[in-house]
Amino acid sequence: MLDALLIIVGPTGSGKTEVALKLVNSIKGEIISADSRQIYRGMDIGTDKVSAEIRKEVPHHLIDVADPEQVFTVFDFKKKAEKIIRDLQRENLLPVVVGGTGLYIKAIVDGIFPGPSANWKLRQELLQQAKIEGIDALYRELRQVDPEAASRIHPHDERRIIRALEVYKLTRVPISWHQRDKTFGYKGKMVMVGLKWKRPTLYRIIEERVDRMIEKGLVEEVKALTERGCDDSLPSMQGLGYRQILRYLKGEISLDEAIQLIKRDTRRFSKRQLTWFKKERRIIWLQREDFPSSEKCADKIIEILLKEIPQTQKILKR
Repeated sequence: MLDALLIIVGPTGSGKTEVALKLVNSIKGEIISADSRQIYRGMDIGTDKVSAEIRKEVPHHLIDVADPEQVFTVFDFKKKAEKIIRDLQRENLLPVVVGGTGLYIKAIVDGIFPGPSANWKLRQELLQQAKIEGIDALYRELRQVDPEAASRIHPHDERRIIRALEVYKLTRVPISWHQRDKTFGYKGKMVMVGLKWKRPTLYRIIEERVDRMIEKGLVEEVKALTERGCDDSLPSMQGLGYRQILRYLKGEISLDEAIQLIKRDTRRFSKRQLTWFKKERRIIWLQREDFPSSEKCADKIIEILLKEIPQTQKILKR
């Protein structure tokens, strides 16, 4: 049995998927997506999902495993991902986890606290409160009920503030207390690699990708989802691209405004992703400008993998 796990992380637009595809051309392994939007069927363009043709050639896991109407939690992801990792290792294949959803990566690597499931009615009430009173009011409330959690959450991080208040209101126990009772993380040998571009290059890549999504039919994809009953109350429809196009379809903003909002919000999201991952000291960072191609970057990752986990020599494709 192969005792090895490779994780490739980085912000949106860093080229994780392209590098991973080159990597599994040289090493016996399969890709596990750690993207909280690619899990949904019918959400292909806005999530920049790997094509079905490529997935036939290179096995990908945890893509298209839920309908947009479903609530798919980080616990669902962790349970499925851990089984896939074990199954691949038993077959002496390298599990290559690829994605930018920090919470998904953390769930695999370190475990996650078994707090209550999302209560969407309460969450919507808190979101409405934030709109009326401002996120500062919710942050002040969090500081009163859970100062420990508040000290670790940025005052403008609406999602995490609302989740922390949600947990407290549901259990009357601070989320910081729940977090001391974690599920188990990964115990085997592991290499974590991060990919990043310099900011001007990354922002250019993001803007070009958004333009391609529009050209490929993002508006039509979102419209099709709304026609089957998906709206902005669903977590799946809160993803980048989807929520902005929804506003356009409702007539709240123009298409040009929606496109500019997608670009702006994606740039901001990439910055938050980097901030999240930079706190993880186990990540070995690679600057994409140092490699003339995705293939050369993949070669460097294999070099790191062989150095850190020598037994992976046996799964190199000859």
